[in-house]
Amino acid sequence: MKIKESLTPEHQTRPLPKFIFMSRWLQLPLYLGLILAQCVYVFNFWAELSNLIGAAFGNQPALQHILEAVTIEGMSNKPTTLNETTIMLVVLGLIDVVMISNLLIMVIVGGYETFVSRMNLASHPDQPEWLSHVNASVLKVKLAMAIIGISSIHLLKTFINAAAYDAKTLIAQTGIHIVFLLSAMAIAYCDRIMTETQNQNKQFH
Repeated sequence: MKIKESLTPEHQTRPLPKFIFMSRWLQLPLYLGLILAQCVYVFNFWAELSNLIGAAFGNQPALQHILEAVTIEGMSNKPTTLNETTIMLVVLGLIDVVMISNLLIMVIVGGYETFVSRMNLASHPDQPEWLSHVNASVLKVKLAMAIIGISSIHLLKTFINAAAYDAKTLIAQTGIHIVFLLSAMAIAYCDRIMTETQNQNKQFH
């Protein structure tokens, strides 16, 4: 009796579906581009940090750069020295860069793992905790939370310089932040419903 050789999934896949599936690699240049953008943020972070340190030690060009960076058009009392408020605004800007960098990492690593190819990091000691159960829904929730954090930093910077803004601008920025919060809650709620539905379907089967 002749035994038929089992075909691997790769051999069973027809040429057109296989070609369509391979098109996911077109996203690779996009993720590489985000890595380059990450490099720009790293350079910008160290440039701003070096200016802050230089201003703290009395470097006049660095101090002038810092003061121009935190000065907003319409401010009645423009800063002239490196005071607590000025330092706080610069540090918030640095935190903003870090949070955007974290957002980029989540998009690069999570997106590549979800939509392009597995990284096989299960045994790696530095594997992010969230990457072990990442999927499109989890990634959307985490991205929404990161955007809320970034929005919070910008809103805090606005409130510190509230005197330089009119009431409409403050209300608009607060409203946009609330929309981000509601959107994240809606995404998390939809993800919860989908998870519960999938668990119920597994129980029935």
